[in-house]
Amino acid sequence: MAIRVTLDGRPVEATLNDSPAARDFTKLLPLTLGLEDFHGIERVADLPRKLDTSGAPEPATAQVGDIAYYAPWGNLALFYQNGPAPSADLLVLGHLDVNADQLGRATHITIDVAS
Repeated sequence: MAIRVTLDGRPVEATLNDSPAARDFTKLLPLTLGLEDFHGIERVADLPRKLDTSGAPEPATAQVGDIAYYAPWGNLALFYQNGPAPSADLLVLGHLDVNADQLGRATHITIDVAS
């Protein structure tokens, strides 16, 4: 599923997978979120509400550029370093085609459905 993303005003290529959580995420779009660093591996932002996590795929380790959802906190996570061990609480929603340095410095993200 194609989406339009800008990081600090710069467009980046991005896609979402076809999971129930990713489809539910698109219902929140458009979104503009401030990003904060978390543990030196990801940029995070709170979402307006929790996502539907029914039918979640098997846990996977997040990779650089992954867009993920951390269910217990209800937040969006953008990984600029490879993530920790797989967790059922972390659902990968999609991927950003961006280098780790740009993603690690990002302070704002805007996400919309691609036209």
